[in-house]
Amino acid sequence: MTALGQFGLNLNVAAHVKNVQSSVSNIVDDIAQGFFEITHNSFALLGLAVVFAVITLTARPDLRQAGELKLMTWLQERREAAIGFTEPGAIERATASNPKDLPSQQAAVAYWLSKKYGVAPEPLSVLVAEAFEIGQKAKLDPTLILAIMAIESGFNPFAQSPVGAQGLMQVMTKVHHDKYDNFGGNLAAFDPVTNLRVGVKVLQECIARAGSIEGGLKYYVGAANMDDDGGYASKVMSEHARLLAVVASASKRGTPTPFFAAPGTSRPVPASLPAKPEAEIKTPEKVALLNQS
Repeated sequence: MTALGQFGLNLNVAAHVKNVQSSVSNIVDDIAQGFFEITHNSFALLGLAVVFAVITLTARPDLRQAGELKLMTWLQERREAAIGFTEPGAIERATASNPKDLPSQQAAVAYWLSKKYGVAPEPLSVLVAEAFEIGQKAKLDPTLILAIMAIESGFNPFAQSPVGAQGLMQVMTKVHHDKYDNFGGNLAAFDPVTNLRVGVKVLQECIARAGSIEGGLKYYVGAANMDDDGGYASKVMSEHARLLAVVASASKRGTPTPFFAAPGTSRPVPASLPAKPEAEIKTPEKVALLNQS
C-alpha cells in the first residue's frame, strides 16, 4: 500500500472514531437530559402531592388524627420489635407522685397514713393532695375526707363490700350511678381520684341533709333512720382527730394550722395510735342487707 493510501486509511479511522465519540457523547447528553426532566417532573409531582396532602389534612382533622395514630402505632411496633415490649406512657396512667413534692403538712399525712395502713406513700400522696384541693373547694376538712377513706376501705381502691359499696370511699355505685356519668360510667368507681370526688359529693349531700358532720356520717353509712350506726361516726371522727394532730405537728414556725377539733375536745388527740386500721364496721343497715343476701 502506498503512503498516500495509508494516510487516507488513517483519516477514515480517525473520522470513524470521532463519529463514535460524538454519538456516545450525544447519547450521554440525551440520557442526562432525560434524567433531569424525569427528576424535575418527579419533584414537581411530589411537591404537588405534598401540597394536596397538607390541604386535605388541614380541611379534614379526622384524617390527620387517624394518620398520626397509624404512624405512632407503626413506630411503636417498630420500636417494640427492635428492643422488646415497652410502654413509656404507662407513667402517665400511674396514680402516684413523690411525697417530697407535697407541702410539709400534706407530706406528713401521706407518710403517716402509709405507715399505718401499709400503703405506698406515692399513691397516697396523690390522694392526700386531691383531698386537700377538693376539701377546700367543698368547704370540708381534707382530713375528714381521708379519715372516711381510711375507715371505709383502708385505702384499697378496688375494695367492694357485700352490699355493693365500691372503691376508696365505698360509694354505693348503683345508687349514685348518675354521679359517674361525667367520668365515663360506673367503672370509674375504681379510679381512685374519681371515687374520691364522687364520695365527697355524696358526703356533701349527706351533711347538708343532716345539718352536721356526725349526722351526715350516719347518712353516709346508711344508718340515718337508726339509733345506732355501729360506731361508724365515732371511728371516723377519731381518725379525723388523729390526722388533724399530724397536720398540726407538721406545721412550721409555730404557724397555726386551721382544722376542726374532734367532737367534745378543744384540740386534736395525740397522734400515737395502734398500727393497724380499724376493723370493718357493720352498721345496722349493712347487717340487714347482709342477712337479706
